[in-house]
Amino acid sequence: MTALEPRDADVSPHVVDAPVVVAESEGLLGRTYRALSIGIVSVVFLIAFEATAVGTAMPVAARELHGIPLYAFAFSAYFTTSLFAMVLSGQWADRRGPLAPLAAGISAFGAGLLLSGTAGSMWMFIAGRAVQGLGGGLVIVALYVVVSRAYPERIRPAIMAAFAASWVVPSVVGPLASGSVTEHLGWRWVFVGIPVLVVFPLALALPAIRRMASGPADPSAPVEPYDRRRIGLALGISVGAGLLQYAGQERNWFALVPAAAGVALLVPAVRGLLPTGTGRAARGLPSVVLLRGIAAGSFIAAESFVPLMLVTQRGLSPTMAGLSLAAGGGTWALGSYVQARPRLEPYRERLMVGGMVLVVAAIAGAPSVLIASVPVWTVAVAWAVGCFGMGMVIASTSVLLLKLSAPEEAGANSAALQISDGLSNVLLLAAGGAAFAALGGGAVGAAHDAVEAGASGAHPGAFAVVFLPMAGVALVGAWVAGRVREKA
Repeated sequence: MTALEPRDADVSPHVVDAPVVVAESEGLLGRTYRALSIGIVSVVFLIAFEATAVGTAMPVAARELHGIPLYAFAFSAYFTTSLFAMVLSGQWADRRGPLAPLAAGISAFGAGLLLSGTAGSMWMFIAGRAVQGLGGGLVIVALYVVVSRAYPERIRPAIMAAFAASWVVPSVVGPLASGSVTEHLGWRWVFVGIPVLVVFPLALALPAIRRMASGPADPSAPVEPYDRRRIGLALGISVGAGLLQYAGQERNWFALVPAAAGVALLVPAVRGLLPTGTGRAARGLPSVVLLRGIAAGSFIAAESFVPLMLVTQRGLSPTMAGLSLAAGGGTWALGSYVQARPRLEPYRERLMVGGMVLVVAAIAGAPSVLIASVPVWTVAVAWAVGCFGMGMVIASTSVLLLKLSAPEEAGANSAALQISDGLSNVLLLAAGGAAFAALGGGAVGAAHDAVEAGASGAHPGAFAVVFLPMAGVALVGAWVAGRVREKA
């Protein structure tokens, strides 16, 4: 039952028909959807701002807390707990509705920020990041279920485009604002200041979600118990990913033990949590989930090495190297906007294939700056093109996932999409980092120090073995994109 359906049997149909017609003709900011749209987009905006701002303050926090050796765990703690929370949120939202996991997730997210911002030791800081990851995992899946429940199919591409657009300003302003706050007020204010900003989106979004998307998808159906097996698999995928990250940092023979344990946990967990047929790119939902992982993993793994390549091989300052990627936020949002045009809906599969081809071209073209005669701005142009393709692909995978999911399965399938995204990031980053180190790039863990120092010792071939294989992975994604439609 939606907010626009009659709640009593004796309500005259004439009283209901007019609002329904109005809602069907309304857009994203129409009266019916305005508060909900502004509220949930504001939530995504704050998450984006936190993601871009915290990375700037993190090195200062680790140094002040005497935790430089534990620096990487401040990132992996967020990642591992968020994977578990995604599965939990999917089950919670499917059985009880998205309101409770969303509220709990935002609360945990804010509590984690406060815990990290007031930490007196690095381990306490890492614990805060872990709590924050739980909140982030709950929120992202719950938001997908809200979109599935509250918005008609014709509006979903627009809300996904709005989610993408909400990252544009934070990607530019976040690091600058965080740097200024860290320099003048201290790094702790970057963490403790953000929870205060959550009040506004909560005040807008939660009442609207209660009206339009609360409760189970079918209130008349009996509530099924939680799937303990899936929750156990979620715990396995989180612990397995954490063990692989730990082993990747150690890079010695003893690291093979946690690496083997991580693989043993990950393989059955991935097979159990992703849709059947994902590994073989079966048509429909499995290919949508697989494509999300391929696109996100290959692009992010390559992007992580762009600033380091520009600093060490072309002598750019870290600031200029970072700015070379700044235009990507705008073109990513533009790509999301393009896929949201109603007249392009019949061509969504072609848009996704074309988007992946642009991603391939960007990743393959970026290392051309290793040749001294190639202008350094080539990277900026290539990455702007690649981000345009990513905007079309990532938003389209979200739209298709909701289209191919029954209402009672939206939570579990959204969790699978996010797991594919997050897990592929860590696996392809680990693979790219190992190749980079093997060909003389130096320890990946020292990449940040190299950027800061403007070192120039990395061998050009070390970058080529990162970018070119990732372009090959993205090319596979172009093939998978042609299989996202179910057979007629």
